[in-house]
Amino acid sequence: MAMLYSFVPMAFFMSLLVRAMSAGIDRTWYEAHATFYGDMNGGGTMQGACGYGNLFEQGYGLQTTALSTALFNDGFACGSCYEIKCVNDPQWCIKGAGSIKVTATNLCPPNNNDGWCNPPRKHFNLSMKMFTTIAEYKAGNISVQYRRVPCIKTGGVKFELKGNPNWLLVLVYNVGNAGDISSVSIKGSRSNEWNQMKHNWGENWNTCLNLVGQALSFQVTTSDGKKLEFNNVAPANWQFRQTYQSKQNF
Repeated sequence: MAMLYSFVPMAFFMSLLVRAMSAGIDRTWYEAHATFYGDMNGGGTMQGACGYGNLFEQGYGLQTTALSTALFNDGFACGSCYEIKCVNDPQWCIKGAGSIKVTATNLCPPNNNDGWCNPPRKHFNLSMKMFTTIAEYKAGNISVQYRRVPCIKTGGVKFELKGNPNWLLVLVYNVGNAGDISSVSIKGSRSNEWNQMKHNWGENWNTCLNLVGQALSFQVTTSDGKKLEFNNVAPANWQFRQTYQSKQNF
């Protein structure tokens, strides 16, 4: 009976672990380091290698980080969310600060921050506001532990359209749950065929199809394998340099 009692909780734990892994959520804490950039108001953190613009207008605010090359994954990690806590340094870690949650919105390039962002190092270059939430400003560089967490977003996935009639560039953002995207397909209202878009840079995806005058639908797959279709997100009279919001999210 005692063996049965110990087996059931373990089986229950394993089922939870499998479900968490299948949902793309890794509960393991990993070691890394963190610095900061910009100022307390977010100056210097806007734009960046993920292709986002005004992070306040797009819903990311100051809860952001740049990733080292080892984490950035050629831009495919853009939009992913992390929980981070300061560890192993009572002099600089703020006691009782707990952890912060941030979204990846930029790249910390190699040969920056005294080489801390060089491969194969895993490093977070946080906004100043986030860094000083868990550590003293004077620390400069701290040891941290991090893990991936689901992204909590408000409203539907958004699609910003740029380019010209023969080259459409789409920024996909405000993506919930996994947050980062592995593939995007597009379809005009005059066709039943999905067309794979090319990963251009950051969270920008492009196609050379001329889809002017057609309502646009998108098929988005996130890094955890989940796929959603966003039908007729942009109406037939869509315009370049406009953003269209869907009614659903991951």
